[in-house]
Order: sequence, then structure tokens, then C-alpha cells
Amino acid sequence: MHIAVGVVALITVVTLVTAFGRRLPMPAPLLLVVVGVVASFIPQVPDVELSPDLVLVGFLPPLLYAAALSTSVTDFRANKRPIALLSVGLVITTTVVVGLVAWWLLPIKPAVAFALGAVVSPPDAVSATAIARRVGMPRRMVTILQGESLVNDATALVALRTAIAAFGGTVTVWEVGFDFVTTAVGGVLVGVAVAIVTGKIRKRIQDEVTDTAVSIVTPFISYLAAEQMHFSGVLAVVVTGLILGHRSHLMQSASSRVFERTNWRTFEFMLENTVFLLIGLQVRSIVTAAGDSNLGVQRIAVACAVITLTVMVVRPLWVFPATYLPRLIPAIRRNDPFPPWTYPAGISWAGMRGVVTLAAALILPADETQEREVLILIALVVVGATLLLQGSTLPWVLRHLGLTGPDPGEDALQAASVAQRASAAGLRRLEEIRTDDDRDEVLDRVRRRSNERSDALWERLGGTDETPSQAYARLRLAMIEAERHELIRLRDEGAVPDDVMRRVVASIDVEETVLDLGQRWSDENRVGELTSTITHGACEHLDELAETPHPKTPQGCEECISEDLAWVHLRLCMSCGHVGCCDSSIGKHASAHFGQVKHPVMRSFEPGEAWRWCFVDDVLG
Repeated sequence: MHIAVGVVALITVVTLVTAFGRRLPMPAPLLLVVVGVVASFIPQVPDVELSPDLVLVGFLPPLLYAAALSTSVTDFRANKRPIALLSVGLVITTTVVVGLVAWWLLPIKPAVAFALGAVVSPPDAVSATAIARRVGMPRRMVTILQGESLVNDATALVALRTAIAAFGGTVTVWEVGFDFVTTAVGGVLVGVAVAIVTGKIRKRIQDEVTDTAVSIVTPFISYLAAEQMHFSGVLAVVVTGLILGHRSHLMQSASSRVFERTNWRTFEFMLENTVFLLIGLQVRSIVTAAGDSNLGVQRIAVACAVITLTVMVVRPLWVFPATYLPRLIPAIRRNDPFPPWTYPAGISWAGMRGVVTLAAALILPADETQEREVLILIALVVVGATLLLQGSTLPWVLRHLGLTGPDPGEDALQAASVAQRASAAGLRRLEEIRTDDDRDEVLDRVRRRSNERSDALWERLGGTDETPSQAYARLRLAMIEAERHELIRLRDEGAVPDDVMRRVVASIDVEETVLDLGQRWSDENRVGELTSTITHGACEHLDELAETPHPKTPQGCEECISEDLAWVHLRLCMSCGHVGCCDSSIGKHASAHFGQVKHPVMRSFEPGEAWRWCFVDDVLG
């Protein structure tokens, strides 16, 4: 009963503090740490002992798996060099440097000092992703930080295990290297095997609940199987998650993917926020235990400060050379030009440590580790200082470096572009499979629904106060509310069996969810004109028609003016200067102009937009 009350109290505090934290400038993870620290010194709050097994088996696998599921394999592969340099090179460098500093400051063996270096070396996956989502970062920076945090725990835990093995003897460099390679390769192979087996099983599962249950147990199976073989369970979980996330469209139904995402989002929310609260709750017990050391308060305080400073300084000293030195090679520089200095500066400041560091410190064997309580306190100080100092100032640093999250306007443009291409592919397939038995009204309905989805995305652009899709969503949502009230009335009267009523309600719930696509994307972060940053394939028409012609009717759509029609957005023909209305407008005169004269490229004629579209190749430029 006591444990049950404690669990309920933890979940309640996490939920309330997180909900309250959304109204404050401080990210919720940092607020939870502060709440935990304060609570740890309240006499009525019992001591909470954070077991390393609880973290490494109970928390780490599902959190890494959830992060891996949402990580793009394509982006991960494209950034494999910086990810490897950070997750392997930086972790090893930090381990060595911190180990030397700790050996110099404290009366401990070199192996124990290097064990402390391995403990504090990995930035935490939970800290990086939780704070990155809140503050907003450039997309590539987020990819690199997520990739680093997915892999660096494996490097640090292997280094820690090697250092602990050296407590009672000597370990050669060759043994360390061989152990690292076999552990990493074995973890990857186990992850691939679990992903293959799980994928085959999930292909045969039709029920969403069962499919999600299999998904939840998968990271634990992957981790435990790898650890049982003395391989890296962390790498196994990451590889399993990356593969299954990348191939989810091949083994899951659409409803299963939606169901899985919703459940994992809730699961991840509870776990990652509970972790931060538990970090804070450890403070009193760790400080009390370290107070019994014979080293003296001053020496312990100096060691905590110097090692924390070392951890924070080593990162930029590694990140800047690792960013620019590889690009001195011409082949690398051609594919990946020199980034502005603000990028490595931002990555350097995003080195928050988290629960893995604290759990790794608790792994240190009590009988063999000199000054174990002091080392755990140093690990706690590193976690707290990086979370509170770097985590709380990261938004300010990014803002002053000019680093912001992706432009919502550009994201809206790319979403509209790919939806247009997908819709075109669907319409081509419709023409291939249609038969003489298919009625014209059915075919027209299918075409209309396909076009309406992509048109709604295009309507997010431009400056119209309320687009047709938004007006439709507003009116339809009002209708759905009335429909739901009527269904509830019929249910309460017992007019229809409850299971039948639930199916009908579920169908309109799905429709209401889909209507969220009609919401406008904010363009507050836009600077200058909105242009495409990605061209989906080569297009000679876009290359040839780059000069903007003088518009024939700058006041609006030529045909709509003559026919006294209203338009939604305007498009400019790049060949002749014809101004026509978009496909969400009544006349669709821009597309009609292409159909008549075959001028291939049009440009947005909306204020603040300069993107172009090729009608021939369906390419955004």
C-alpha cells in the first residue's frame, strides 16, 4: 500500500507540475528537478532510492525506443559523421579528460577516476529531446542532438564497464577496443534480429490494442536479450526502434499507427517527466552520504566545481574542431559546406546530463570504489548544474545566436507540395483501376476528396482571413457537436445498443480529428519572402523560368475580375504574367491557364511568398 501511494503521488505531482510549467518560461523538466530538490529536504517526504536497475531497465529502454521510433533514418544516415563524432569521439574524450582531472583532484585510483569520467560523459537523451522540443532548434541541430543522445549512452556504459573491470587489475588498450567493438556490433545485430522478428509478428496482428501491447514490450525484449549476451542493450533498443519506425507503413494499419503514437506519447510523457522529479528527490540522501567522507567539505566542493566546469568546457573544445576539420577535405566540403559558427556554438551549449549519469554513478561497486559517495555527489552536481545552467539558458543562447526552429511557413509549403504529388499519384492510380462499371458520380467524389486534402494544405499559405477549408472546418465542427449531442440523447434513452452507438461516435471522432488539418500554420518566425528550400528532383522549367514577369492584372485574378468572382489565393504565370486564382477558388483559373496555353511554371502572387510550382513535373521550386 505504501508503494502504491508513492507511485500515485509521483504521477500526480508530475502531471500537475508539467501542466503548470507550460505557463512558465522555464521548461517543465527543469521545474520538476527544482520541485524534487525542495521536496527532498521536507522531513515528511520519505527518502526515495533510485535503483540503477530501475533506470537502466525500467526507464531507459522505453524512452530510447520512443525517441528512435520518431527519429528519421534518412536524417540519421545523412548526419552519421557528426553523430558518430559526438556519441563516440566526444564521450571517449570526456571520459579521459575528466578521469585525469578527477585523479589529480581526489585520492583515488586511475581506474576509479576514469569510471567517474565515463559516468558524467554522456548527455542525456531525455534532457536533450525534452528541452529541444520546448525551445525550438533548427531541424538539423535537433537531428544531431537526438542521434547523439541515442548512441552515446552505449559508449559511456561500455567505458564504465571497462573501467570497473580494471578496479582489480589491468586492462590493455586492445582489450578495451575489442570489448567496445564486440559490444557495439553485437548490440546492433540483436537490434536487427528483434526488429525482423517483431515486424513479422506485427504484420499478422489486426487488433490495434494487441499491436500496441507488442510495441510496448519490444524495447524491453531487445534490451534484455542483448544484455544477456553481454552486448549493448542500449544500441539494440535504438536499432530496433529505428528499423520499426522506418518500416511501420509496411507492417501496421493506419489505425494501429495512430493508436501506437498516442499511447507512446502518453507513456513517454509519464516516464521522462518522472525521471526529472526522481533526480531532484535524490539530493538529500546523496548529500548526506557524501557528508560522511573524510575529504572535507572544501575539497569536495572544489572537486564538484572543477569537474562540472571540465565537463562543460570539453564539449565546445571538441565540437568546434569536429565540425570544421572534416570539412577541410574537399569531398566532404562539397556535400556538406561549412556551417555558420552559431551551429556548433548551439550544440556545444546543449550538453545537459540526466538520469543515465546518476544511474551509472549508482552502479559503481560499493566495496571496490574509493570515495563512492563523493563520486555520486559529483555526478549529481554535474547533472544539476548542466540541467539548471545550460537547460534554463538554452532558449536565451539560441535566440541570441539567431538559431530558431523550422519556419512554419516553409513547413506548410513543403507539406502542401508533397501532398499535391501524393494526390497526383493517387489520381493516376484511379485512372488505371477504374472500369466501365464505376459510376461517374462515384469517380467524381473520389477525385474531389483527394484534391480537397491537398487544397486544404495549400490554403494554409497566403493571407486570406478565412480559407474555404477553415470555413468548412468551422461549420462542420458545429454540426458534429450537434450530432454528438443527439447521439448521447439517444444513448441515454436506450434507443440503440451501446456498442453500436460507440462505433458511430468513434466515426465522427475520427472526422473531427481530421478537421484539425484545416488549422492555419503560424508564420511568426518568417523572415523575408517564403521560398522553397527543397526541390523534389531536377526540373528544367524551374531553371529556365526564374525571372518574375510583370503581372498583367496586379489587382487580382484576370478572369475573376471579369466574371465578378471571389478568389482565395493568387498565382502568377512565369511565362506571360497572367494572374489567376488557385485551385481552392471557384474558377481555378491558374490551373485553367496552364491547361489552355501550357505555360509550365507559376509563382505565388501572395504577399511575402516567392515559391514556384511546375505544373508539368509537379515540382516545387
